[in-house]
Amino acid sequence: IEEVSEALFAEWEKELNEYTNRTLRNSSKQQLKTARQNYVRLIKAMHKAESKIQPVLAAFKDQVLYLKHNLNARAIAALQHEFIEISIDISQLILAMEQIIAEANQFVAVLVDQQNRDQKALPGR
Repeated sequence: IEEVSEALFAEWEKELNEYTNRTLRNSSKQQLKTARQNYVRLIKAMHKAESKIQPVLAAFKDQVLYLKHNLNARAIAALQHEFIEISIDISQLILAMEQIIAEANQFVAVLVDQQNRDQKALPGR
């Protein structure tokens, strides 16, 4: 995501010099700035959620291995407490992912809103 985004931003920045209309160029430049700011927030949120995934997966793997090696009634009973903890971790992970999705939706909404405002502001409209 980051490589593609940076390539798109670089291309956008380069193409700013191709405008002959100063108003359109400035509008596009402002859109680029806003998009980059929103993108930075989105990437930070994604990295934050990404850092939470690995510990949950590691705990889950531990439980799977434990079950695999000790599959008996006592082991299953002992895992009940761990299951509750993992369930809580998974719930927190889901909340983090929902926050990221909300950030992404907000990012897209801002871009669409900005595009609509810019189209209305174009000369001749």
